[in-house]
Amino acid sequence: MTSGGGDPVTPRRRTVLEVLRGAGGPLGVNEVAERVGVHANTARFHLDALVTRGVVERSLEAPSGRGRPRAVYAPRRGMDRGGRREYRLLARMLLSRLATAGADAEAEAVEAGRAWGRHLVDPAPPFHTVTGREAVDRLVGLLADLGFDPVTPADDETDEMPDVIRLRHCPFLELAEEYRQIVCPLHLGLMKGALAALDAPVAADRLEPFAEPDVCHAHVVPARTA
Repeated sequence: MTSGGGDPVTPRRRTVLEVLRGAGGPLGVNEVAERVGVHANTARFHLDALVTRGVVERSLEAPSGRGRPRAVYAPRRGMDRGGRREYRLLARMLLSRLATAGADAEAEAVEAGRAWGRHLVDPAPPFHTVTGREAVDRLVGLLADLGFDPVTPADDETDEMPDVIRLRHCPFLELAEEYRQIVCPLHLGLMKGALAALDAPVAADRLEPFAEPDVCHAHVVPARTA
């Protein structure tokens, strides 16, 4: 089991966490070690790991006399962030609902993608006029960040604006196969929004899903003809 990414919450750490949750109050290292049945150094190691994970909080107990205040540990309040995630199921639920919009579903998907494309693209500097080639390069960079593995035929070999971006990977492949009428227009809208946000002289005209068996084609045209 993991908790928010990174190293897993191991069975021993899960036991330590359960002891803290059942304690009714903060515990010191020796108390945790005794209840788990391990050496104090082992308990401290797992406690520190859980603190790093963000599921346990460490604090200093108010001193009752001379000496250093004692470190105590307690579970962080809130729902356990470990366990499974079902984001694909959530996406399917939302897409299935959008798909019932009938003839409006594709247009709604394009508009949703357009809004996010405007938000996600890195803006051009003030007073800078974006060329067609630069706009395509910026769009390719955004698509790469999102996992589309894009390439252009010219691909840095010329300053001419390419008219096709080849998308060699779909980060939403299974969803695109099931809800192509929604997911692919969403991608097209994202590209339209990104280029519009750059005030680019080019626009995303259309998207050909699986134009090749393993590649989709995004067509770019001068903005006045889009």
